[in-house]
Amino acid sequence: MSEHDQPILQLRDVVKRYRVGDQEVRALDEVSLSIKAGQFTSIIGPSGSGKSTLLHLLGALDRPDSGSISFRGKEIGGLTEDEQAAFRLNQVGFIFQFFNLLPTLTAWENVAVPKLLDGTGLRKAKSRALELLELVGLSERAHHRPAELSGGQMQRVAVARALIMDPPLILADEPTGNLDSTTGAAILALLGDIASQGNSVVMVTHDMSAVKYCDRMITLRDGRIGADDQVLA
Repeated sequence: MSEHDQPILQLRDVVKRYRVGDQEVRALDEVSLSIKAGQFTSIIGPSGSGKSTLLHLLGALDRPDSGSISFRGKEIGGLTEDEQAAFRLNQVGFIFQFFNLLPTLTAWENVAVPKLLDGTGLRKAKSRALELLELVGLSERAHHRPAELSGGQMQRVAVARALIMDPPLILADEPTGNLDSTTGAAILALLGDIASQGNSVVMVTHDMSAVKYCDRMITLRDGRIGADDQVLA
């Protein structure tokens, strides 16, 4: 098996429970799956199916109640809070529906934030941030603040920010949810290009039209995998 074919993420019998009043709800119910490097995977399902819970576990934003989650062969389900923070900073790039940009910072400064948190100097961080803004087609907006950008431009800034630590895993939570169809398609094509460079991209979405940009579609329902299909080009 080549390195490209080896799973970067492996889940085995993962369970996540929540209490709602007097009832226990299994948000994820013995989920097992693997994610390969260089794969663009969409996770589809109705509200309450467990999509966001799964994404949070993949990004070490939460811990499973039972089961195993390994990243490149190392268990991440039981990391300490400090280890989780280091994992999120260095191994995962997050892209959110509402962009989560800091309004007082320029586009390049927003992109550079993870580097600054890691102790990188401002000059070095700026150089890489500008490179990534050029990559996502936004170099001419580098010195604009979020209020001066369109929704699509803000999401491109968010994509660049997700890439600045060169993470092998990109997690996208409804990345086209606040965009028109044309702009959303451009963001999806960009995520597909990122996956083709060797990053693993996992996207939660309600948008079935987004699936055609992906390599794989996983359907969740009531916390269980209902289907796991390769997407035909």
